Amino acid sequence: MIDLLDDDYREFVADLKRRVAEARATAARVVNRELILLYWDIGAAIVEKQRISKWGDSITEQIALDLQADFPNMTGFSPRNVWYMRRFYHHYTSSEFLAQAVPVLASLRIGPILPQAVAELGNLVKGREKPPETTPERGAVEKLRHLVAEIPWGHHRTLLEKVKDPPAQLWYLHATAQNGWSRDVLLNQIKSGAYERSVTEGKSHNFAEALPEALAEQAAEMMKSRYNLEFLGIHRAVKERDLENLLIDNLQRFLLELGYGFCFIGRQYRLVLGTKEYFVDLLFYHRFLKALVAFDLKIGEFEPEHAGKMDFYLNLLNDQQRVPDDGPSIGIILCAEKSDIEVEYALKSKSNPIGVAQYELQTKLPAELEGKLPTAEQLASVVRRSLPNSQSD
Repeated sequence: MIDLLDDDYREFVADLKRRVAEARATAARVVNRELILLYWDIGAAIVEKQRISKWGDSITEQIALDLQADFPNMTGFSPRNVWYMRRFYHHYTSSEFLAQAVPVLASLRIGPILPQAVAELGNLVKGREKPPETTPERGAVEKLRHLVAEIPWGHHRTLLEKVKDPPAQLWYLHATAQNGWSRDVLLNQIKSGAYERSVTEGKSHNFAEALPEALAEQAAEMMKSRYNLEFLGIHRAVKERDLENLLIDNLQRFLLELGYGFCFIGRQYRLVLGTKEYFVDLLFYHRFLKALVAFDLKIGEFEPEHAGKMDFYLNLLNDQQRVPDDGPSIGIILCAEKSDIEVEYALKSKSNPIGVAQYELQTKLPAELEGKLPTAEQLASVVRRSLPNSQSD
């Protein structure tokens, strides 16, 4: 008689459950990939037929109706969705998109096909090879076709509607594939400007001076210039320990904001030197950098002495916690405000890799509202004029 409470039996069943879950996840990814490739091919066929036969855009609706008639049990063949298939293919294979995609793809690490894909895309853009006219699966476009197949269809529709810049679209494609973002998470990342904070904004660090070139590039890619902590719901002044507590309480969302590859090790991580103890606010390990990443939280403005303290912590981590296969430990000082020139001078003499980033507790106004709401000075002026004892000028 098997004891159902026996540890060995429960561990055995737990392993089986994990295997079932992995198989289901793999099957779902395969199904999604084939669906996206099907939509790509339908879009390609429509674009090509329109080019050859000079059909107008109204043919898309008729195609959708015919597909619905022959495949009544399949969803996804509404006129609107078939139109998205055409737009999907046309957008990702347009010369405008490919021209901007080459340098972005060159910076992404998405597998062994990438160098060949970038070279072939470069040939297309530079005109050394004409884009394929009757077989869009060939060459560089084929590589791009398989890249977009890693992302669910709803995500593509969101990207086509919400993101207009090709480098940003590729960045979100890559990040979604790596991190397994849901559509809601992707939308939140777009609204919070994750691409701008990760790529386009200037970053304050000394990685180029403190790390080998290849590792410095990866570390710079890992770090953001700003971290959006709006999910903490803070609307008042807090102490550093309060901020740390809230981040731990919301660790899953904080890891999502940090980006792919971070593994949490501990908070107030204890380091000992002689008879003294020192504590790192938050300590992580980055799977791809193969390095410890220490975070120091500051509720105020960056001060030069913060860099010295982090440099000291990194020396201890390298000597006491770093294993032979690890890269140099990296420090990130997360503060409310910083002066780039002050950070530059503070990091000049530091031999360890240190970055300084800001956090924001609430996002800025949407671009469409900027300049349309009154400033603090305008509001103050209105209040002053409304007071009983105020005198008109």
